[in-house]
Amino acid sequence: MEFSLSEEQVAFQDMARNFAQNEMTPHAAEWDEKSVFPEETLRRAAALGFGGIYCGEEHGGSALSRLDAAIIFEELAAACPSTAAYISIHNMAAWMIDRFGGAEQRARFLPGLMTMAQFASYCLTEPNSGSDAASLRTRAVRDGGDYVVNGSKAFISGGGRSDVYVTMVRTGEDGPAGITCLAIPKETPGLSFGAQERKLGWHSQPTAMVLFEDARVPTSCRIGEEGDGFKIAMQGLDGGRVNIGACSLGGARASLEATKIYMTERKQFGKALSAFQALQFRVADMATELEAARLMLHKAAAMVDRKTPGATAQAAMAKRFSTDVCFEICNQALQLHGGYGYLRDYPIERYLRDLRVHQILEGTNEVMRLIIARDQFKN
Repeated sequence: MEFSLSEEQVAFQDMARNFAQNEMTPHAAEWDEKSVFPEETLRRAAALGFGGIYCGEEHGGSALSRLDAAIIFEELAAACPSTAAYISIHNMAAWMIDRFGGAEQRARFLPGLMTMAQFASYCLTEPNSGSDAASLRTRAVRDGGDYVVNGSKAFISGGGRSDVYVTMVRTGEDGPAGITCLAIPKETPGLSFGAQERKLGWHSQPTAMVLFEDARVPTSCRIGEEGDGFKIAMQGLDGGRVNIGACSLGGARASLEATKIYMTERKQFGKALSAFQALQFRVADMATELEAARLMLHKAAAMVDRKTPGATAQAAMAKRFSTDVCFEICNQALQLHGGYGYLRDYPIERYLRDLRVHQILEGTNEVMRLIIARDQFKN
């Protein structure tokens, strides 16, 4: 085991941190306040290689590892968890095309996605199919050289703005074996979008329902074979869970750092808050839990990279632990700021709102416990 980052990892960690501090932090509050989707900032991030972090180099990807990606996402999320999370979702969708698509599909979709000239969304969840993903009902029926798609997807990050929708549809029987993956362009006839959702957090990325009404999608847009969709979706989510956990690390770390500064400056009863041992102990626990979450997450990232047996359960453990712990760190940070933490003049309430959804998406933390428990009791 090697716990130190390599020279290369330190270099792109510094690059991501500098980008986040210079290009994201000064604007994050405005993006949140005004629900701005920062397209040009995203494209500048892509110019550094963040549009396809673990996609192959053939079409402009960076060909880095999942651990490398986790390091990058933590840095970006320390500035704006909402924007960093969208980049992580874009990366997950692009990777599915890169990993499971054919040569023609990679050549068609990936160059624009790697530069973020085009944006990607991942469409699995439906209004009546959330945690029970294998019960999805959006159906695609073959008609000559097309699939005719009918149904809807819910809570889609990038919905209405993304250019490519990596979508899980039912082409066969009930259950996982009947699910197929399609990469559906935005301009597809019959594809439309619901109103933008009004959310607690994640204001810097659009979220809407994706609607299919006799949408004709060429069979050339199918990723993998019919029936491969659930396998593709789950493999994507192993990495997605690591990514979203890393975004939680960034938001929690920024909240902890802001709290330490505040505590040294804020005085009550004649001395700085940082001089009270009870509050010191609370910060000590926050720092310990953050470090434990990071270690667990980095181990999961390495296991996903190596396709180690048990990687899915480890990713579920890391996602469950890191998102729960990091939200609580933000909550404690707000408490230690007192009334000021509740104000938008300070960033803590934004981190708290943005990190809350991490306990829900990429599989709820209740589903993570289900995955872990099944792994514990398997033969």
